[in-house]
Amino acid sequence: MPDMKQMSGIPRPVNDLPDGAISVRLIRGDLSNNITNHPVELRAGGKTLTQKTDDSGRAQFSGVAPGTPVKASAVVDGERLESQDFPIPASGGVRLMLVATDTAKGPATTPDAPAITGAVAFSTQTRIVIEPGDDGVNVYYLLDIENTARAPVNTPAPFVVDVPGDATGTTMMEGSSPKATVKGTRMTVEQPFPPGHTLAQVAFQLPGGSGSVDLTQMFPADLEQLQVIVKKVGDTTLQSGQLAEVRDMPAEGETFIAGMGGRVAAGRPITLTVAGFPHHSSVPMIVALALAGGIVLIGVWATSRRDDDSASRAAERKRLIARREKLFQDLVRLEHDQRSRRVDDRRYATRREELLAGLEHIYGALDDRDSTPDPAGRAGVAAA
Repeated sequence: MPDMKQMSGIPRPVNDLPDGAISVRLIRGDLSNNITNHPVELRAGGKTLTQKTDDSGRAQFSGVAPGTPVKASAVVDGERLESQDFPIPASGGVRLMLVATDTAKGPATTPDAPAITGAVAFSTQTRIVIEPGDDGVNVYYLLDIENTARAPVNTPAPFVVDVPGDATGTTMMEGSSPKATVKGTRMTVEQPFPPGHTLAQVAFQLPGGSGSVDLTQMFPADLEQLQVIVKKVGDTTLQSGQLAEVRDMPAEGETFIAGMGGRVAAGRPITLTVAGFPHHSSVPMIVALALAGGIVLIGVWATSRRDDDSASRAAERKRLIARREKLFQDLVRLEHDQRSRRVDDRRYATRREELLAGLEHIYGALDDRDSTPDPAGRAGVAAA
């Protein structure tokens, strides 16, 4: 007899229900134990709907718009049961079961039994979540490692996940099992795996300065279903030959790209490409650094010249140099603000003209006091 708990919360699209209908069957332990007259909740987008189960243990919801993200739940004897998150299909309906534990049959597992050698898998609750950001692309592996045996299991090889080599800031997320730890770019899960589920949620960042990132990942156990969620920023796209379906999904005022594929065997690479998100070009920063280097060199050259003038002229020269450095710092800050869109174009153009005029004036004054021309300085201002 199959363990009905393994089927709990898994949506099954069907054509025998009207469009936009969801039928939730609530049972205890197995199909012969329907739970009747019990409330079931359905979160549909931003709304929560409630229906009670009928004599067959079913609660049916209708009229939900296609594409709406939904999730069913119920609380039975203090045990909270939840379905997977899933979108309403364009046609037909969805059936699913929520299976409560039958306490009359005793424990379903024996966690204190000696460990056996066996296999675990990443359940259908496993997801890869990707979020493009200003400083890079944030990636989250929400891994649900499932041991369906009645006893603890040791896998034949160490259970490790090596995230991409260019990842930075790799860390375990709150809610992960204490068995899961990270060192560098490697996550290790201590064995044996107890019966049931072990959560290992790891986060890291990939460079995304080009507006595109390629992610290749292998896992040490079978992945029951490949599920990828990408936060859509601008014209973000998600591509992979391993995803059978990719669609946009609105949720809480934002848009996400949801990709769903089939089973992925252990050791087989998963390849994903996320592209089209906004990014900052490094060219303006390089130009600013080059200008900074040039002006610093000019300053070093100018201040190293021997000053044979009087003390008052030396003080005036020092004041001009300090003023020059201040104006240049203002210019660099203005360029940074313009790249970050913290100043409008008209204000940027006016202020930049003022700063360049001020620098030109100061270089002219320094030239007059030195009694020699300052071509490098004037060229630096002109280049700016």
